[in-house]
Amino acid sequence: ADGDLLFNVNSDIRFNPRAAEQPEWQNEDHHEEFLPTGETSIDSYPNWLKFHIGINRYELYSRHNPAIEALLQDLVSQKITSVAMKSGGTQLKLIMTFQNYGQALFKPMKQTREQETPPDFFYFSDYERHNAEIAAFHLDRQVEWICIRRKGEISILDFRRVPPVAGRLVNMTREIRDVTRDKKLWRTFFISPANNICFYGECSYYCSTEHALCGKPDQIEGSLAAFLPDLSLAKRKTWRNPWRRSYHKRKKAEWEVDPDYCEEVKQTPPYDSGTRILDIMDMTVFDFLMGNMDRHHYETFEKFGNETFIIHLDNGRGFGKYSHDELSILVPLNQCCRIRKSTYLRLQLLAKEEYKLSLLMKESLLKDKIAPILYQPHLEAMDRRLRIVLKAVSDCIEKDGYDNVVENDFNTDATTVTTER
Repeated sequence: ADGDLLFNVNSDIRFNPRAAEQPEWQNEDHHEEFLPTGETSIDSYPNWLKFHIGINRYELYSRHNPAIEALLQDLVSQKITSVAMKSGGTQLKLIMTFQNYGQALFKPMKQTREQETPPDFFYFSDYERHNAEIAAFHLDRQVEWICIRRKGEISILDFRRVPPVAGRLVNMTREIRDVTRDKKLWRTFFISPANNICFYGECSYYCSTEHALCGKPDQIEGSLAAFLPDLSLAKRKTWRNPWRRSYHKRKKAEWEVDPDYCEEVKQTPPYDSGTRILDIMDMTVFDFLMGNMDRHHYETFEKFGNETFIIHLDNGRGFGKYSHDELSILVPLNQCCRIRKSTYLRLQLLAKEEYKLSLLMKESLLKDKIAPILYQPHLEAMDRRLRIVLKAVSDCIEKDGYDNVVENDFNTDATTVTTER
Protein backbone atom coordinates (compact mmCIF):
# COMPACT_ATOMS: atom_id res chain seq x y z
CA ALA A 1 0.00 0.00 0.00
CA ASP A 2 1.07 3.62 -0.49
CA GLY A 3 1.44 4.04 3.26
CA ASP A 4 3.99 1.23 3.31
CA LEU A 5 6.37 3.07 0.95
CA LEU A 6 8.94 5.47 2.33
CA PHE A 7 8.54 7.75 -0.72
CA ASN A 8 5.84 8.31 -3.30
CA VAL A 9 7.68 8.19 -6.63
CA ASN A 10 5.20 10.61 -8.19
CA SER A 11 5.67 13.29 -5.57
CA ASP A 12 7.54 16.55 -6.08
CA ILE A 13 10.15 15.79 -3.42
CA ARG A 14 13.67 16.77 -4.41
CA PHE A 15 16.09 14.10 -3.23
CA ASN A 16 19.00 15.99 -1.73
CA PRO A 17 22.05 13.70 -1.83
CA ARG A 18 23.95 15.77 0.75
CA ALA A 19 24.45 14.35 4.20
CA ALA A 20 22.43 15.82 7.03
CA GLU A 21 25.60 15.72 9.16
CA GLN A 22 27.35 18.14 6.77
CA PRO A 23 25.22 21.32 6.65
CA GLU A 24 28.03 23.24 4.94
CA TRP A 25 27.41 21.18 1.80
CA GLN A 26 23.99 22.76 1.42
CA ASN A 27 25.61 25.95 0.14
CA GLU A 28 27.80 24.29 -2.48
CA ASP A 29 27.21 24.91 -6.15
CA HIS A 30 25.78 21.79 -7.73
CA HIS A 31 23.76 20.60 -10.68
CA GLU A 32 19.98 20.23 -10.55
CA GLU A 33 19.08 17.57 -8.04
CA PHE A 34 17.36 14.44 -9.23
CA LEU A 35 13.60 14.89 -9.25
CA PRO A 36 11.64 11.62 -8.81
CA THR A 37 8.42 12.65 -10.55
CA GLY A 38 6.16 10.89 -12.97
CA GLU A 39 7.71 12.97 -15.76
CA THR A 40 10.90 10.89 -15.70
CA SER A 41 11.36 7.16 -16.04
CA ILE A 42 12.62 5.41 -12.91
CA ASP A 43 15.15 3.67 -15.15
CA SER A 44 16.93 7.00 -15.57
CA TYR A 45 17.47 7.48 -11.81
CA PRO A 46 20.93 6.77 -10.37
CA ASN A 47 21.20 3.49 -8.47
CA TRP A 48 21.43 5.15 -5.06
CA LEU A 49 18.06 6.83 -5.72
CA LYS A 50 16.52 3.55 -6.93
CA PHE A 51 17.66 2.05 -3.62
CA HIS A 52 16.04 4.88 -1.65
CA ILE A 53 12.68 4.74 -3.39
CA GLY A 54 12.56 0.96 -2.89
CA ILE A 55 12.59 1.26 0.91
CA ASN A 56 9.30 0.23 2.52
CA ARG A 57 7.78 -0.66 5.86
CA TYR A 58 9.16 -4.22 5.77
CA GLU A 59 12.63 -4.03 4.24
CA LEU A 60 15.37 -1.77 2.94
CA TYR A 61 15.23 -3.48 -0.46
CA SER A 62 13.42 -6.35 -2.11
CA ARG A 63 15.17 -9.66 -2.60
CA HIS A 64 15.44 -9.35 -6.40
CA ASN A 65 16.00 -5.60 -6.70
CA PRO A 66 18.55 -5.24 -9.54
CA ALA A 67 19.50 -1.76 -8.31
CA ILE A 68 21.30 -3.25 -5.29
CA GLU A 69 23.94 -5.12 -7.34
CA ALA A 70 24.33 -2.06 -9.53
CA LEU A 71 24.71 0.13 -6.45
CA LEU A 72 27.41 -2.17 -5.06
CA GLN A 73 29.26 -1.77 -8.35
CA ASP A 74 28.91 2.02 -8.09
CA LEU A 75 30.45 1.97 -4.62
CA VAL A 76 33.64 0.38 -5.96
CA SER A 77 33.89 2.14 -9.32
CA GLN A 78 32.29 5.61 -9.19
CA LYS A 79 34.69 8.56 -9.13
CA ILE A 80 35.03 10.10 -5.67
CA THR A 81 34.48 13.85 -5.91
CA SER A 82 34.39 14.96 -2.26
CA VAL A 83 35.51 13.64 1.13
CA ALA A 84 34.77 14.93 4.64
CA MET A 85 35.10 13.58 8.17
CA LYS A 86 31.91 12.32 9.79
CA SER A 87 31.28 14.45 12.84
CA GLY A 88 30.59 13.05 16.28
CA GLY A 89 32.19 9.65 15.83
CA THR A 90 34.38 7.83 18.33
CA GLN A 91 36.60 6.59 15.50
CA LEU A 92 37.51 8.08 12.15
CA LYS A 93 34.93 7.64 9.40
CA LEU A 94 34.77 9.53 6.13
CA ILE A 95 31.78 10.67 4.11
CA MET A 96 32.49 10.18 0.42
CA THR A 97 30.45 11.76 -2.38
CA PHE A 98 30.53 10.26 -5.86
CA GLN A 99 30.25 11.63 -9.36
CA ASN A 100 26.57 10.66 -9.52
CA TYR A 101 25.92 12.47 -6.20
CA GLY A 102 25.53 9.25 -4.25
CA GLN A 103 27.15 9.13 -0.82
CA ALA A 104 28.70 6.44 1.33
CA LEU A 105 30.36 6.08 4.72
CA PHE A 106 33.97 4.95 4.39
CA LYS A 107 35.55 2.95 7.21
CA PRO A 108 39.27 2.39 6.59
CA MET A 109 41.13 -0.79 7.44
CA LYS A 110 42.48 -0.82 11.01
CA GLN A 111 43.25 -4.51 11.55
CA THR A 112 44.32 -7.43 9.40
CA ARG A 113 41.87 -10.29 8.86
CA GLU A 114 43.50 -12.70 11.30
CA GLN A 115 43.88 -10.24 14.22
CA GLU A 116 41.52 -10.85 17.14
CA THR A 117 40.29 -8.28 19.62
CA PRO A 118 42.80 -8.27 22.51
CA PRO A 119 41.33 -10.18 25.49
CA ASP A 120 41.71 -7.19 27.83
CA PHE A 121 39.78 -4.82 25.55
CA PHE A 122 36.31 -3.73 26.64
CA TYR A 123 33.71 -4.00 23.87
CA PHE A 124 33.28 -0.23 23.80
CA SER A 125 36.98 0.39 23.16
CA ASP A 126 37.38 -2.18 20.39
CA TYR A 127 38.31 -1.22 16.83
CA GLU A 128 35.62 -0.86 14.21
CA ARG A 129 36.50 -3.24 11.38
CA HIS A 130 35.79 -2.48 7.75
CA ASN A 131 35.52 -6.17 6.86
CA ALA A 132 32.91 -6.67 9.60
CA GLU A 133 30.67 -4.10 7.89
CA ILE A 134 30.99 -5.97 4.59
CA ALA A 135 30.39 -9.38 6.16
CA ALA A 136 27.35 -8.09 8.07
CA PHE A 137 25.72 -6.96 4.83
CA HIS A 138 26.24 -10.38 3.25
CA LEU A 139 24.97 -12.21 6.36
CA ASP A 140 21.84 -10.07 6.21
CA ARG A 141 20.97 -10.76 2.56
CA GLN A 142 20.92 -13.48 -0.11
CA VAL A 143 23.62 -15.07 -2.26
CA GLU A 144 23.71 -16.70 -5.67
CA TRP A 145 24.58 -20.24 -4.72
CA ILE A 146 26.32 -22.65 -7.08
CA CYS A 147 27.22 -26.28 -6.50
CA ILE A 148 27.54 -29.47 -8.52
CA ARG A 149 23.86 -30.36 -8.18
CA ARG A 150 22.14 -27.02 -8.69
CA LYS A 151 22.51 -23.33 -9.37
CA GLY A 152 20.31 -20.58 -8.05
CA GLU A 153 19.69 -18.20 -5.20
CA ILE A 154 19.48 -19.02 -1.54
CA SER A 155 19.07 -16.43 1.18
CA ILE A 156 21.31 -16.34 4.20
CA LEU A 157 19.40 -14.58 7.00
CA ASP A 158 17.32 -12.71 4.40
CA PHE A 159 16.44 -9.84 6.75
CA ARG A 160 17.53 -7.16 4.25
CA ARG A 161 17.95 -4.57 7.02
CA VAL A 162 21.60 -3.59 6.42
CA PRO A 163 22.30 -0.87 3.81
CA PRO A 164 24.46 -2.08 0.89
CA VAL A 165 28.17 -2.26 1.73
CA ALA A 166 31.15 -3.00 -0.53
CA GLY A 167 34.90 -3.10 -0.08
CA ARG A 168 37.09 -0.75 -2.07
CA LEU A 169 40.81 -0.11 -2.48
CA VAL A 170 41.23 3.67 -2.25
CA ASN A 171 44.14 5.85 -3.35
CA MET A 172 44.68 8.07 -0.31
CA THR A 173 46.41 10.78 -2.32
CA ARG A 174 44.20 11.05 -5.39
CA GLU A 175 40.84 10.00 -3.88
CA ILE A 176 41.02 11.52 -0.39
CA ARG A 177 43.70 14.19 0.08
CA ASP A 178 43.38 15.82 -3.33
CA VAL A 179 39.56 16.03 -3.32
CA THR A 180 38.79 16.91 0.29
CA ARG A 181 37.76 20.42 1.26
CA ASP A 182 37.87 19.44 4.93
CA LYS A 183 40.92 21.37 6.14
CA LYS A 184 41.01 19.52 9.46
CA LEU A 185 41.31 16.22 7.62
CA TRP A 186 43.81 17.57 5.08
CA ARG A 187 46.16 18.82 7.81
CA THR A 188 46.54 15.31 9.29
CA PHE A 189 48.22 13.84 6.20
CA PHE A 190 51.93 13.07 6.47
CA ILE A 191 54.63 10.79 5.04
CA SER A 192 55.82 8.08 7.40
CA PRO A 193 59.47 7.04 7.93
CA ALA A 194 58.68 4.06 5.66
CA ASN A 195 57.75 6.60 2.95
CA ASN A 196 54.05 5.72 3.06
CA ILE A 197 51.20 8.24 2.89
CA CYS A 198 49.35 8.41 6.22
CA PHE A 199 46.55 10.39 7.86
CA TYR A 200 44.69 10.22 11.16
CA GLY A 201 41.85 12.77 11.11
CA GLU A 202 39.96 13.83 14.22
CA CYS A 203 37.72 11.73 16.49
CA SER A 204 37.19 10.82 20.15
CA TYR A 205 39.92 8.17 20.19
CA TYR A 206 42.20 6.21 17.85
CA CYS A 207 42.84 9.47 15.94
CA SER A 208 46.51 10.35 16.48
CA THR A 209 49.87 9.76 14.85
CA GLU A 210 50.16 6.59 16.97
CA HIS A 211 46.98 5.26 15.34
CA ALA A 212 47.51 6.74 11.87
CA LEU A 213 46.13 5.00 8.80
CA CYS A 214 48.94 4.35 6.35
CA GLY A 215 48.87 3.16 2.77
CA LYS A 216 51.32 1.02 0.83
CA PRO A 217 52.50 3.53 -0.29
CA ASP A 218 49.15 5.31 -0.69
CA GLN A 219 46.64 2.48 -1.20
CA ILE A 220 44.29 1.63 1.65
CA GLU A 221 41.26 -0.64 1.72
CA GLY A 222 38.02 0.06 3.48
CA SER A 223 34.27 -0.47 3.43
CA LEU A 224 31.77 1.84 1.75
CA ALA A 225 28.23 1.74 3.14
CA ALA A 226 25.55 3.41 1.01
CA PHE A 227 23.83 6.30 2.74
CA LEU A 228 20.19 6.07 3.73
CA PRO A 229 17.93 8.93 2.58
CA ASP A 230 18.73 12.35 3.99
CA LEU A 231 17.15 12.96 7.40
CA SER A 232 15.40 16.04 6.05
CA LEU A 233 13.44 13.74 3.71
CA ALA A 234 13.03 10.61 5.82
CA LYS A 235 13.35 11.12 9.55
CA ARG A 236 14.56 8.21 11.64
CA LYS A 237 13.75 7.54 15.28
CA THR A 238 16.54 6.39 17.58
CA TRP A 239 15.59 3.86 20.25
CA ARG A 240 17.56 2.76 23.27
CA ASN A 241 18.13 -0.99 23.10
CA PRO A 242 16.44 -2.56 26.19
CA TRP A 243 19.42 -4.91 26.45
CA ARG A 244 21.94 -2.11 26.14
CA ARG A 245 25.18 -2.75 28.00
CA SER A 246 26.25 -0.47 30.82
CA TYR A 247 29.33 0.85 29.00
CA HIS A 248 30.98 1.09 32.40
CA LYS A 249 34.06 -0.84 33.45
CA ARG A 250 32.51 -2.05 36.73
CA LYS A 251 28.72 -1.63 36.64
CA LYS A 252 26.30 -4.16 35.18
CA ALA A 253 23.07 -3.42 33.34
CA GLU A 254 19.71 -4.42 34.82
CA TRP A 255 19.21 -7.28 32.35
CA GLU A 256 22.47 -8.85 33.53
CA VAL A 257 21.24 -9.26 37.11
CA ASP A 258 17.47 -9.76 36.66
CA PRO A 259 16.53 -13.09 34.98
CA ASP A 260 12.91 -11.88 34.61
CA TYR A 261 13.91 -8.64 32.90
CA CYS A 262 12.10 -9.54 29.66
CA GLU A 263 8.74 -9.56 31.44
CA GLU A 264 9.30 -5.90 32.32
CA VAL A 265 10.29 -5.08 28.73
CA LYS A 266 7.19 -6.76 27.30
CA GLN A 267 4.98 -4.46 29.36
CA THR A 268 6.66 -1.33 27.97
CA PRO A 269 5.75 0.28 24.61
CA PRO A 270 6.56 -0.48 21.84
CA TYR A 271 7.39 -4.00 23.06
CA ASP A 272 3.93 -4.62 24.53
CA SER A 273 2.33 -5.07 21.09
CA GLY A 274 3.21 -5.57 17.44
CA THR A 275 6.39 -7.17 16.17
CA ARG A 276 9.10 -5.11 17.86
CA ILE A 277 10.08 -7.78 20.40
CA LEU A 278 10.49 -10.25 17.50
CA ASP A 279 12.63 -7.69 15.67
CA ILE A 280 14.86 -7.53 18.75
CA MET A 281 15.16 -11.32 18.66
CA ASP A 282 16.20 -11.19 14.97
CA MET A 283 18.81 -8.57 15.81
CA THR A 284 20.01 -10.67 18.73
CA VAL A 285 20.62 -13.69 16.48
CA PHE A 286 22.29 -11.47 13.89
CA ASP A 287 24.64 -9.97 16.48
CA PHE A 288 25.45 -13.28 18.15
CA LEU A 289 26.50 -14.89 14.87
CA MET A 290 28.90 -11.96 14.35
CA GLY A 291 29.99 -11.66 17.98
CA ASN A 292 28.85 -8.02 18.04
CA MET A 293 28.40 -6.72 21.61
CA ASP A 294 28.02 -3.06 20.63
CA ARG A 295 24.29 -2.63 20.01
CA HIS A 296 23.41 0.20 22.38
CA HIS A 297 20.80 1.90 20.16
CA TYR A 298 18.87 1.12 17.00
CA GLU A 299 16.87 3.12 14.46
CA THR A 300 13.58 2.90 12.58
CA PHE A 301 11.98 5.12 9.95
CA GLU A 302 9.69 7.56 11.74
CA LYS A 303 7.05 7.48 8.99
CA PHE A 304 6.18 3.84 9.71
CA GLY A 305 5.64 4.29 13.45
CA ASN A 306 6.14 1.19 15.58
CA GLU A 307 5.07 -1.32 12.92
CA THR A 308 8.29 -1.57 10.97
CA PHE A 309 11.69 -3.25 10.96
CA ILE A 310 14.85 -2.33 12.87
CA ILE A 311 17.63 -0.97 10.65
CA HIS A 312 20.83 -2.94 11.36
CA LEU A 313 23.39 -0.11 11.28
CA ASP A 314 26.98 0.11 12.58
CA ASN A 315 28.21 -3.47 12.57
CA GLY A 316 31.92 -2.67 12.64
CA ARG A 317 32.59 -4.25 16.03
CA GLY A 318 31.46 -7.66 14.85
CA PHE A 319 33.84 -10.49 13.97
CA GLY A 320 36.37 -9.42 16.59
CA LYS A 321 36.93 -12.85 18.16
CA TYR A 322 36.66 -16.24 16.49
CA SER A 323 37.95 -18.19 19.50
CA HIS A 324 35.24 -16.96 21.87
CA ASP A 325 31.44 -17.05 21.77
CA GLU A 326 29.95 -14.17 23.79
CA LEU A 327 26.88 -15.84 25.29
CA SER A 328 25.66 -12.62 26.90
CA ILE A 329 24.60 -11.42 23.43
CA LEU A 330 21.96 -14.19 23.45
CA VAL A 331 20.38 -13.09 26.75
CA PRO A 332 17.34 -11.43 25.07
CA LEU A 333 16.48 -14.71 23.33
CA ASN A 334 17.08 -16.79 26.47
CA GLN A 335 14.97 -14.46 28.64
CA CYS A 336 12.08 -13.86 26.24
CA CYS A 337 11.94 -17.26 24.51
CA ARG A 338 10.37 -15.79 21.36
CA ILE A 339 11.39 -16.08 17.72
CA ARG A 340 9.75 -15.73 14.30
CA LYS A 341 8.92 -18.96 12.52
CA SER A 342 10.56 -17.64 9.34
CA THR A 343 13.78 -16.92 11.26
CA TYR A 344 13.72 -20.29 13.02
CA LEU A 345 13.21 -22.19 9.77
CA ARG A 346 16.00 -20.19 8.15
CA LEU A 347 18.42 -21.04 10.96
CA GLN A 348 17.51 -24.72 10.76
CA LEU A 349 18.18 -24.65 7.02
CA LEU A 350 21.58 -22.98 7.48
CA ALA A 351 22.57 -25.71 9.93
CA LYS A 352 22.18 -28.39 7.26
CA GLU A 353 25.38 -29.55 5.58
CA GLU A 354 23.99 -28.79 2.12
CA TYR A 355 23.24 -25.15 3.01
CA LYS A 356 25.97 -24.64 5.59
CA LEU A 357 26.15 -21.06 6.83
CA SER A 358 29.94 -20.78 6.62
CA LEU A 359 30.01 -22.08 3.03
CA LEU A 360 27.25 -19.73 1.87
CA MET A 361 28.96 -16.78 3.54
CA LYS A 362 32.31 -17.68 2.02
CA GLU A 363 30.81 -17.92 -1.47
CA SER A 364 28.89 -14.68 -1.09
CA LEU A 365 31.91 -12.77 0.23
CA LEU A 366 34.08 -13.90 -2.68
CA LYS A 367 32.11 -11.48 -4.85
CA ASP A 368 33.54 -8.49 -3.00
CA LYS A 369 36.43 -6.62 -4.62
CA ILE A 370 38.71 -6.94 -1.59
CA ALA A 371 37.98 -10.62 -0.87
CA PRO A 372 38.71 -12.64 1.16
CA ILE A 373 36.70 -10.70 3.70
CA LEU A 374 36.73 -13.04 6.71
CA TYR A 375 39.48 -15.16 8.16
CA GLN A 376 38.45 -18.84 7.92
CA PRO A 377 38.16 -19.33 11.73
CA HIS A 378 35.50 -16.57 11.77
CA LEU A 379 33.44 -18.52 9.24
CA GLU A 380 33.75 -21.69 11.29
CA ALA A 381 32.78 -19.77 14.43
CA MET A 382 29.49 -18.80 12.76
CA ASP A 383 28.56 -22.49 12.33
CA ARG A 384 29.37 -23.11 15.97
CA ARG A 385 27.31 -20.14 17.11
CA LEU A 386 24.40 -21.19 14.93
CA ARG A 387 24.25 -24.49 16.80
CA ILE A 388 24.19 -22.55 20.09
CA VAL A 389 21.24 -20.44 18.89
CA LEU A 390 19.28 -23.50 17.81
CA LYS A 391 19.98 -25.16 21.17
CA ALA A 392 18.69 -22.04 22.96
CA VAL A 393 15.45 -22.11 20.94
CA SER A 394 15.10 -25.84 21.53
CA ASP A 395 15.46 -25.32 25.29
CA CYS A 396 12.79 -22.61 25.16
CA ILE A 397 10.40 -24.89 23.26
CA GLU A 398 10.95 -27.69 25.74
CA LYS A 399 10.21 -25.30 28.61
CA ASP A 400 7.32 -23.23 27.20
CA GLY A 401 5.96 -25.20 24.24
CA TYR A 402 6.39 -24.62 20.49
CA ASP A 403 3.36 -22.35 20.00
CA ASN A 404 4.42 -20.06 22.85
CA VAL A 405 7.94 -19.67 21.50
CA VAL A 406 7.71 -19.75 17.71
CA GLU A 407 5.57 -16.93 16.27
CA ASN A 408 3.94 -17.90 12.98
CA ASP A 409 4.59 -14.89 10.76
CA PHE A 410 3.45 -16.56 7.54
CA ASN A 411 0.16 -15.43 6.02
CA THR A 412 -2.05 -18.52 5.92
CA ASP A 413 -4.73 -16.91 3.72
CA ALA A 414 -4.57 -18.95 0.49
CA THR A 415 -5.44 -15.91 -1.59
CA THR A 416 -2.57 -13.77 -0.27
CA VAL A 417 0.02 -16.29 0.90
CA THR A 418 3.42 -14.67 1.20
CA THR A 419 6.08 -17.23 2.06
CA GLU A 420 8.96 -15.74 0.08
CA ARG A 421 11.09 -15.45 3.21
